[in-house]
Amino acid sequence: MMRVLILGGTGEAAELAAKVANIQGIEAISSLAGRTREPSIPLGDLRIGGFGGVAGLAKYLHQMQIDLLIDATHPFATQIALNAADAAMEVKVPRLKLIRQPWQEVNGDRWLKVDSIKTAADVLENQSKRVFLSIGRQEIGAFAHLHQIWFLMRMIDPPEPQALVPPGIFLCDRGPFNLDNEREILIHHQIDTIVSKNSGGDATYAKIIAARELQLKVVIVNRPSVPPGAQATDIDEALLWLSQHLHR
Repeated sequence: MMRVLILGGTGEAAELAAKVANIQGIEAISSLAGRTREPSIPLGDLRIGGFGGVAGLAKYLHQMQIDLLIDATHPFATQIALNAADAAMEVKVPRLKLIRQPWQEVNGDRWLKVDSIKTAADVLENQSKRVFLSIGRQEIGAFAHLHQIWFLMRMIDPPEPQALVPPGIFLCDRGPFNLDNEREILIHHQIDTIVSKNSGGDATYAKIIAARELQLKVVIVNRPSVPPGAQATDIDEALLWLSQHLHR
């Protein structure tokens, strides 16, 4: 029996875990960071919580006799991606990064591409009045000083009571989101600018389409670099990688 650890928290990770559960000869363990209060639980064995850095993850891989590691975390989960690469190298476990393709700018989009959340906050000043902030809850503090802007902030869970937040309201919801609802939100709240990470995938792309239709500005935060190593952009590629290792 080959044991696979899937670092999850994304739709792709849950879908992969469900498909791996039906493959003979493979036992999958899914790991969630535990930052979401009511996470979507994947099929199969599950652990929740951090590992304690590279050393902790390497120890887990060794103690649990993990044969393969698949990092299917969010494209912006930089630290766990680096930890996974280093830990897998340390214990000599083959690692795959499952990362969906980024969105591509098309005709009609009004994108302003930036390399950080801080830069995204900087470019809003004197340019926007009503902003749809769609970056999750962990980094909204970067916009808290923009008192002249009203923010609609969408996230899965509300921020902690003591968190620094910009002026506006919270919209707690979980994707996937459909185009009609996204269009209605933008119109109802008179949004003139969207701030979004370039997460890729279909679950949250509807807001990008709606912005294009309404000719709204979109401040897009570019993705961080990915550690070198094997990569897959979809579930089928990840399953092929698994199959190749299973039959070695």
